[in-house]
Amino acid sequence: MKNETDTNKNFINWKNTIKNYVILIIGLFIMSFGVALSVISDLGTTPISCIPNVLKYALPLSLGMITIIFNFLLIVIQVIILKSNFQQKQWMQIVVTVIFGYFIDFALYVLSPIKPVDYLSQGVLCIISCFIIALGVYIEVSSDAIVLPGEGVSLAVRYVTHIEFGKIKTAFDTSNVIIGAILSLALYGTFQGIGLGTIFAGIVVGYIIRFYRKIFEKLLNNYKM
Repeated sequence: MKNETDTNKNFINWKNTIKNYVILIIGLFIMSFGVALSVISDLGTTPISCIPNVLKYALPLSLGMITIIFNFLLIVIQVIILKSNFQQKQWMQIVVTVIFGYFIDFALYVLSPIKPVDYLSQGVLCIISCFIIALGVYIEVSSDAIVLPGEGVSLAVRYVTHIEFGKIKTAFDTSNVIIGAILSLALYGTFQGIGLGTIFAGIVVGYIIRFYRKIFEKLLNNYKM
């Protein structure tokens, strides 16, 4: 009887794991379209994507491929920070990163006919991209599966320093923007792939995520009633 109970528990855990990763992939798919729209707006993308977006003008690689390589680097940083405390399941970040990178290239291909013609249309695309990215991030975090390496680095620093996650994430995002700006100036002598949209996204996406959380929690509570 005990063995049967254990088997049932394992089966339930397996089903939950599959469900969580399906939700995660949906979140990544949605997020990739938000990133693609921010790139098309040409006002700068989110802080976590600004370094790959800057480098895409200098490297003969797609944005998705550069994103994969950049996130591999972030996984290495996590391993250096955590050492033996780096959990084996966190290697799944590699798979998640590859999927996300290909999703970005796919989204850019699908949305390639969209061409903003003035600052107004660029601004509209930038705002829409923030709402889409925030929805994707909300779903990603809610999946309870695995996080992208960007969040993984912040969590690793929090584990070692015990500093509040929000402060670390803000510092990490700010560092990405500063490094992106330095790379842009060094490579092109001007700001390329980074701009007001990057700063705007860095400010508003977190608030939009909290807005989504309140909406979905309210809907879930009403459903349960």
